[in-house]
Amino acid sequence: MKFSKCNLLGIPVQDGAGRPGCEMGPASLRTAGLADAITAQGFEVTLLRDVEPAEFDPPKHANSQLRNLSQICGWVKAIQEKAVIAGENAFPVFMGGDHALSAGTIPPMAQRAKEAGKPFFVLWLDAHPDFHTLETTDSGNLHGVPLAYASGLPGFDGWFPNLETAVDPKNICMMGIRSVDPAEQSHLKKAGATVNDMRMIDEFGMAPLLREFLKKVASVDGTIHVSFDVDFLEPAIAPAVGTTVPGGATLREAHLVMEMLHESGQVSSLDLVELNPFLDERGRTASLMVDLVASILGKSVMDRPTQSY
Repeated sequence: MKFSKCNLLGIPVQDGAGRPGCEMGPASLRTAGLADAITAQGFEVTLLRDVEPAEFDPPKHANSQLRNLSQICGWVKAIQEKAVIAGENAFPVFMGGDHALSAGTIPPMAQRAKEAGKPFFVLWLDAHPDFHTLETTDSGNLHGVPLAYASGLPGFDGWFPNLETAVDPKNICMMGIRSVDPAEQSHLKKAGATVNDMRMIDEFGMAPLLREFLKKVASVDGTIHVSFDVDFLEPAIAPAVGTTVPGGATLREAHLVMEMLHESGQVSSLDLVELNPFLDERGRTASLMVDLVASILGKSVMDRPTQSY
């Protein structure tokens, strides 16, 4: 999938997170110059109107710990509808907002890839796998369920929209994982997703692990949706997130990932999630995220031969 246009879609959802502030994420990214950074890489940029949640009155759920279920159900429905528009003949960047938004972005991107005849993959850059179902989450924070839903795990019918195209868990690669609940670990083992936790990154290195995934995608001429959570990064360089976990990716590791993804020519959509500017220090996390987006779209220190989008 090659694109000359980029659509920026703001998704100011914070109902899935445990702390307020994520709703300011899209505005913070715009203020930090995201559109200009993408334009500098040769894209025609369109700023779409922010998503607004739909009204939804879901049935009661047996898990009494679930928080803001009706709000998140409304958000997911509205996001899926707007994500289809954002992905029409363009590279969409979904600006969050907490990670619950990926329940709205990934399914339409999977459907788009299917219609284009492309195998669909997800690269999940996060400290957490977000692989809970509605039944298994103890915190009740629904930013912990989007990848389980998008993968077709049971238990979402009647609450989240029915999936036209589920993601094959074997086409999911997680990197930076360092906080996993027991239920998620059980789901992941059964599903067969690739989980590169920080232990593996320390032992084998970021580049070899990512290169293996990219080779798998290239072997079937697939396309990748990247879901980038701020807590993938080391909190010392990116403090603006409510779910900090020490021991994350360094500045150079993060840029390396983005540069390798650009050189692959396989990325077709991007989530930017969990940016909470209320917790930031003079906007440095938002500015770092803008720099990383520029890297995934072509910015590098040296001019290296790359494939075009």
